Amino acid sequence: MSFGTALARAATVLAVLIGLMACGSTPHHDPAPLLPISESLGLGQAWQNSVGNRIEFSMQTGAANQTLAAAASRGTVAVVNATTGADLWRARIDAELSSGVGFDGKTVAVTTIDNELVAFTLGSKNQPVIPWRKMLQARVYTAPLVAGGRVFVLAGDRTVQAFDATTGAKLWSFQRASEPLILSQAGTLGVYQNTLLVGHSGRLLGINPDTGQVQWELSVATSRATNDIERLIDLVGVPNRVGDSVCLRSFQTSVACVDLAKNTVIWSKPSQGSTGVSGDATSMVSTESDGRVKAWSRATGDLLWTSDKLVYRGLSAPLLVGNSIVVGDAEGYVHVMNKQTGAFTARFKTDGGAIVAAPVVIGNIVVVVTAKGGIYAYSPK
Repeated sequence: MSFGTALARAATVLAVLIGLMACGSTPHHDPAPLLPISESLGLGQAWQNSVGNRIEFSMQTGAANQTLAAAASRGTVAVVNATTGADLWRARIDAELSSGVGFDGKTVAVTTIDNELVAFTLGSKNQPVIPWRKMLQARVYTAPLVAGGRVFVLAGDRTVQAFDATTGAKLWSFQRASEPLILSQAGTLGVYQNTLLVGHSGRLLGINPDTGQVQWELSVATSRATNDIERLIDLVGVPNRVGDSVCLRSFQTSVACVDLAKNTVIWSKPSQGSTGVSGDATSMVSTESDGRVKAWSRATGDLLWTSDKLVYRGLSAPLLVGNSIVVGDAEGYVHVMNKQTGAFTARFKTDGGAIVAAPVVIGNIVVVVTAKGGIYAYSPK
């Protein structure tokens, strides 16, 4: 093991310990009681499936071509029909997984706690096979991104690597000196036109996906703290893009929207949260660490409304779709709120496991995944 790898692993462990100490010192608050909803409007349960019996990592589901890919901690990977919920195929490796799923409709990519990147696809007999697997130099918390015939990986030490999706050949690697401590949760990895978007500390990097060269960068969030722990700052969650506008979360610091065509930050507002954001052309919505849900003007950053009806319920990242906001909580409830007012329009009970991934929309189907491995889909009535 190289000195650099050992140092990265030590920093990762330290970051995890810091997180545990912080959790242990947080005062206990009872979750807000659920208010009755007279009638569930708009959505009904379409189907239910399961990927396994537990998910203990920062889950991100993969969606492509009316199909959905999910994975469980003990190495099960499932691809299902998003319309019916029926399995298309399943596979399993004898390893614990460390991150969510990358999926482009053909290749599924996951990472393990032993720092291995594993690809799945359908073989000649229409059965799932592992065409390749690669060792990485650090733990991965962010779901791989599969796009353009390549698999992109953002490691916990913020190294970015690209691999050929068919052969697993390593195409390039990018690394820049980062903060002394590492945030042990999913970072920011996405696509804008022909540019790879990567969060690095409080900066958003635009990287050439063919060469790994940084084309531009934006300072999205900064810290004025005086010690390493308080200075820890990073972008987290999938970037929310509408045209040239990309909205982002900086861990426990702020939410912001940037204009990538102009290479500028449009606005940034203080926000205490650790999950990604969601939005449409006019609005952006976030969930705070205390369970408040906030809606913002995408153009100006003005706060449109705040709801405290779900405080201390351990909320997932939200999904804004149509006129609804969908968010899950730590007790396995799925809440649907009106985009304009924040009023509740529907609520669904899953298997009681925390909603561990941001809800996703595929066509007219909204899908959530629980810590118990349950996959639940909802569609318009």
